[in-house]
Amino acid sequence: MLGIDVARVIITEAFKAGAAAGMKPLSVVVLDQGGHVLAFERSDGASPGRFEIARAKAHGAVMLGMGGRAQKARAEAQGYFMAALSGVFEGRILPVPGGVLVRDASGAVVGAVGVTGDTSDNDAIAAEAGIRAAGLQPEA
Repeated sequence: MLGIDVARVIITEAFKAGAAAGMKPLSVVVLDQGGHVLAFERSDGASPGRFEIARAKAHGAVMLGMGGRAQKARAEAQGYFMAALSGVFEGRILPVPGGVLVRDASGAVVGAVGVTGDTSDNDAIAAEAGIRAAGLQPEA
């Protein structure tokens, strides 16, 4: 189970990874396996609209069972399908890197992390670092 203490570790470590790599100010959200927000933080200097972007990245990952990189590939191959899913989920999916599934040691999905603020690829790198630091497995 993914709880608030682990969510805080993920966020703290994602921010540290972003700062160490010289990324722009990040915003990070952690969702549980049902897509509910456990925690969100926005770095100083991050724009206020970042919550919705981070949540859409994470929500798509957990609801579809695939990280943002896989969603992007699917959108490139079958744009109509991802567009339909966007309607199904009332626009709460964003099929780009930065939405990362969180798996426990047994491989079960326990939640997702959404990061936004830099390039989507860098957002995913920061999310993965936070997840690994919490002792869990990322799937971008």
